[in-house]
Amino acid sequence: MLGKRLRQLREEKKKENSKFTQGYVANLIGVARVTYTSYENGTKQPPIETVNKLADVFDVSTDYLQGRSDSRKAAIVTEKDEKDIAKRMEQIREDLTKVDGLSFQGEPLSEEAIESLMEAMEHIVRQTERINKKYIPKKYRDEKEE
Repeated sequence: MLGKRLRQLREEKKKENSKFTQGYVANLIGVARVTYTSYENGTKQPPIETVNKLADVFDVSTDYLQGRSDSRKAAIVTEKDEKDIAKRMEQIREDLTKVDGLSFQGEPLSEEAIESLMEAMEHIVRQTERINKKYIPKKYRDEKEE
């Protein structure tokens, strides 16, 4: 999927600006042309740093490049969303610390384990927020989210 999307995006850009050759894109992301060509052909997978650079070059999300989403742009997290996430995370932390003898497989959780759990929970909350935003009907979305 990555290769197909890279080729499609580059060809779209090339229609607007003829300089968007494989060599030009390769130069932008700091790899050899043959390396970039192998990305488009699907014979080689780029490292995550390169996927990030490609997403920047083509102004799309990394999820779109990798075929994980059909939406070219990542869901925008607003300031209100950030506040809601922080509020949810505080509630989760409070719930975790109120429980006497919080343990995992019979062993009490250390502070480090609790922090790790909180990081995982934040990732889950953010992913859920992003996924839910994607499926909110347009008539219920804020104008600025579009």
